[in-house]
Amino acid sequence: QVQLVESGGALVQSGGSLRLSCVASGFYFPIYDMSWIRQAPGKGLEWVSGIRSGSVSPMYVDSVKGRFTISRDDAKNTLYLQMNSLKPEDTAVYYCARGRSETTYYDSDIDRGTQVTVSS
Repeated sequence: QVQLVESGGALVQSGGSLRLSCVASGFYFPIYDMSWIRQAPGKGLEWVSGIRSGSVSPMYVDSVKGRFTISRDDAKNTLYLQMNSLKPEDTAVYYCARGRSETTYYDSDIDRGTQVTVSS
């Protein structure tokens, strides 16, 4: 059974930083591309970032380029998202999912998420 458990969300001031984690189980994590997706209040899902297996070819939505960094530790079955220079518009529930891009992430993996709130 696939399980993805996100953590690290918090209330932070504008300009602050957070690191999100996603611990995976129920599938062989190292061979899967992975993504972070977010949902702001009252809005739909937005793909944020993706990374291939082997930690290559990270991709980002334009609005977070230069501020967010995706990474993974295959030995720990964990995906990370380092978020710097946070803005109020980054406020959202953040989810991880298999798949690397906006069109290929697994919708079925979207579950609990972790809340990030950025105050101005």
